[in-house]
Amino acid sequence: MRKTIFTLTAVVAVCIVTLFACRKNVKSDSNSVVSDEALSKIYALGFSNKDVIPDGKGNYIVEGDILLSEEDLNAKGDVSLLRVAGEEQYRTTNLVRNLPRTITVSLASNLSTWSTALNTALSRYNALGLQLTFTRVTSGANISIVNGSGSFLASSGFPTSAGNPYNQVILNSSQVAGQPNNTVASILAHEIGHCIGFRHTDYFNRAYSCGGSAVNEGSAGVGAINIPGTPTGADPNSWMLSCIGSGQNRPFNANDITALNYLY
Repeated sequence: MRKTIFTLTAVVAVCIVTLFACRKNVKSDSNSVVSDEALSKIYALGFSNKDVIPDGKGNYIVEGDILLSEEDLNAKGDVSLLRVAGEEQYRTTNLVRNLPRTITVSLASNLSTWSTALNTALSRYNALGLQLTFTRVTSGANISIVNGSGSFLASSGFPTSAGNPYNQVILNSSQVAGQPNNTVASILAHEIGHCIGFRHTDYFNRAYSCGGSAVNEGSAGVGAINIPGTPTGADPNSWMLSCIGSGQNRPFNANDITALNYLY
């Protein structure tokens, strides 16, 4: 049983779509309802324009896990989206600034089932002694975790150009129902990873963790910044892999810790 971890935005976002016993892929004809202009803009930003899904709200879910708004599609010049070229840890152009810094996180009341999972996710970061400290609040959070619905498990985005973390993680409670706390903690830690500037470890080849066919994004380098000290080959246990197995626990591995300490 699998799940795919996706993305949402302010200039990007990450979601998670489920793949259980049999894979639940996006239909290959999903592009038929997306204009050629939108597909061209998506590719120009460094994302795959295959199997793009409109979410019904004027946004597009790309790569099975990234939600782009019309504003994102029309971004010009120095954007913080990227096209990467390998299976190592990558970061976005924008990162959280004004360090050291405390990032507050809240959990919607209708997601209280996952309170322990959120505590676990935050403790994984705080145990590393980074210049980012995560603490829970009930309102006015820097990152709000809210409930959502649809064909994804969770979604989030990347830091703003002002150096602030992306401000929301959407967790689809109906999709994660029945998963153990450590699996949901891994999902939440992954989404928070996007909020502070991490891209998927297997962005260039989602087939590595999700199965199926690899999608070649073309030329690399549009904001794709490899994190020094992380591997240039496959990394089978990274918390930022696109897909996660049902019931799987994915705490930070040694390469993840190297990446987190290098940035923060």
